[in-house]
Amino acid sequence: MKEAKVVKSTGSWYTIQTKEGDQINARIIGKFRLNNVPLTNPVAVGDEVGYELEEGDETSAIIKEILPRKNYIVRQSPRKKHQLHLLASNLDLAVLVVTMVQPNLKQGVIDRFLLMTEPQDISAAIIFNKADLYEEADLEFFEYCQAVYESIGYQVFLVSCLTKIGIEQVRQLLQGKTTLIAGQSGVGKSTLVNTLDPNLELRTTELSDYSGKGQHTTTFAEMHPLNDGFIIDTPGFKTLSFNNLEPMDVAHNFREFFILSNDCRFPDCTHRNEPQCAVKKALEEGEISELRYNNYLKILEEIEDQNYWERHRDL
Repeated sequence: MKEAKVVKSTGSWYTIQTKEGDQINARIIGKFRLNNVPLTNPVAVGDEVGYELEEGDETSAIIKEILPRKNYIVRQSPRKKHQLHLLASNLDLAVLVVTMVQPNLKQGVIDRFLLMTEPQDISAAIIFNKADLYEEADLEFFEYCQAVYESIGYQVFLVSCLTKIGIEQVRQLLQGKTTLIAGQSGVGKSTLVNTLDPNLELRTTELSDYSGKGQHTTTFAEMHPLNDGFIIDTPGFKTLSFNNLEPMDVAHNFREFFILSNDCRFPDCTHRNEPQCAVKKALEEGEISELRYNNYLKILEEIEDQNYWERHRDL
């Protein structure tokens, strides 16, 4: 059996790249699961796989094995809420692209994205795109977000593909890395990648005049060579939900809350109404972000509102 890397996933077919650099269409036979959780797409871009050529066809292969993953990013499937959607694997970095305008920022999306990277210890960065469109209030909120997220160890960049602000810093950030790039529809993700490397020519679309919301331009995940590394472009998303997490998973993966939780009275403190909670104390004293804490509460509420047996129907 030979080995290759998955560089494109359309849901039913995959493109794998061999050690020699050749690309072959491939499919899977049978079922693959992730920690006994059903997946909408069991093979991810970035996966190293074992394959065999189909009999009598040198241009088509069958994926027989998924080699051990260094890490992976997974989200709740937007269409099948009981299943997980595997975005990518074997990453050095995950980048979230947001913008303050066109479309307006849903700030909660940052914390939801970090809740996908943090459990796998994947380094994450946040890029605020379309800086040329920001007014003074937008820049002030950017600076607030930058202070919040840099203070807890995430990298934050202000970028404009038009004026080239921040482009060189992002190019250096991606140097030699395998990077996932993600974002809500319309934030300029594909334009940013094209600006980093004009040779890629990823397809872009203007915002919808009617809704002001982004149109999906990337319809499947695909890996491209970039700056001595690789970038994995993913479809734009509208929301991020978590059928794979329990409340304590959320508490443990808000990194500054987890550090403070050592001083909470109860080891299973959810940092809401429990007495002698170090996180609530830090919130009252202005040591942690109120905005991030409120996002944390919303995610907990969503997870608890999903019926337990719906989330554990295989039990």
